[in-house]
Amino acid sequence: MGSNPFDIAGKTAIVTGGAMGIGFGVVERFTGAGANVLIADLDLEQAEGKAASVAGAGQVAAVAVDVAAPGAGRRLVDECVSRFGAVDILVNNAGIYPMTPMLDMSRESWQRVIDINLTGLAFISKAVANKMVEQGTGGKIINVASIDALHPSMVGLAAYDSSKGGVLMFTRSFALEMGPHGVTVNAIAPGGINTEGTAAPLLGSGMSEAEMKAMTDHFVAGIPLRRMGEPDDIAKVALFLASPASDYMTGELIVVDGGALLG
Repeated sequence: MGSNPFDIAGKTAIVTGGAMGIGFGVVERFTGAGANVLIADLDLEQAEGKAASVAGAGQVAAVAVDVAAPGAGRRLVDECVSRFGAVDILVNNAGIYPMTPMLDMSRESWQRVIDINLTGLAFISKAVANKMVEQGTGGKIINVASIDALHPSMVGLAAYDSSKGGVLMFTRSFALEMGPHGVTVNAIAPGGINTEGTAAPLLGSGMSEAEMKAMTDHFVAGIPLRRMGEPDDIAKVALFLASPASDYMTGELIVVDGGALLG
């Protein structure tokens, strides 16, 4: 009972989309807790720059990867094991959220969202889980879903919402499969989070700055805690799910939205 249930010192994690936003928040939390982290990101230059900036006790490395590419999971496992000797934790954070009404959606745009947000997540999980089974020491898989897996937030996110709903059901299904191997599979559903990419879908939609501010103000007014979340709000929950503190949890979704879904 005297040990720290949140201790992940010496563990090794892969964080996809780890060069910015929620992903980098997770990297900082994990390395601060003593874990070694492989940042997997499409932008290698940014990932390497962020890796060099981390001041935690754990080691950090970076690798360029498109999570939707065939073989991405195997490559990440090989890179992580080569650098750190094992893989104990996976955080599936990489995702995109282009804003396009379904009536204007192309098949190609729809498929790209599903390929990155759901199919890539599933097959990276498969590769990492196979390695965890081979290692025989259990493991932790953490999927970043969204409150949009439970309730659509706005018009234009049909592909994104569908992908995140799929992430929730994949989490539950894969948890059943991995439980006997000592591997837990859980998900986090962030609400509105202040990140570098938060405004990107709105900017792409042609909204003016005044219109975007009005939309954000309206959204924040509906949050009981009256603020947007920060990446570290999600990272602290990811640390809990990566640690022994969550050992008897699997197939669960933790909503971290400041109470937004209460409205």
